[in-house]
Amino acid sequence: MNISATLNVFKLIRDPALCLPHHTIPSFNQLPIPLSRAFKSKNGEKEVDIRAVILDKDNCFAAPHQNEVYKPYNDKFEELRRAYPGSRLLIVSNSAGTSSDPSNSEAELLERNTGVKVLRHTTKVSILLNLSSLNGLKSPGPIIDCGVLDILTQPQKPGCRAEVLDYFRSATNGDVTSAKQIAVVGDRLFTDIMMANMMGSYGVWVKDGVTEEKSLVSFNRYLLDATNGS
Repeated sequence: MNISATLNVFKLIRDPALCLPHHTIPSFNQLPIPLSRAFKSKNGEKEVDIRAVILDKDNCFAAPHQNEVYKPYNDKFEELRRAYPGSRLLIVSNSAGTSSDPSNSEAELLERNTGVKVLRHTTKVSILLNLSSLNGLKSPGPIIDCGVLDILTQPQKPGCRAEVLDYFRSATNGDVTSAKQIAVVGDRLFTDIMMANMMGSYGVWVKDGVTEEKSLVSFNRYLLDATNGS
């Protein structure tokens, strides 16, 4: 059993708000740049200063299972690269660069096609989440049969957050010193947004993505219902 994954699931059951995004956009093309513009400071706190960005791949800036930028997003992707050059931009995928890509061939292809570093990580989530435990809500039932098990059993975030922080602290020559200077952009509340909240970073949820995945849409809505009722 993956102990880290077990603990993360218990955290989610105890606090479903871990899946709440700080900002929501319909698609990657609506991403505000610089990302600091997406987040409001609270009660006289310093303005949000985003110095580095983590990107999910599938259904975020790329079509599922494709290792290149979705063509309609090319201009926005290049704008993001200019705003966060070099090591300030990092792709953290649930497929490329994980144990599902043992030769790193997908990661290397993705790096060539995007010009952006892909994090190598091996964290696995290998247990079944009892969704009915979330906030006492009824189980969503059919979505389990439509692919949510895949979401919960593949190599993925949020377990690799320590590797992400270590990367930015070393690769940016000390310019990124706090998780609050990092934004995570992705289409999955359970992985991308949960990782952002557990890191103490900012999460941008890409609500619609490149293509609609019915099981993922149902799962995301279920999580939002759980948090809104908490």
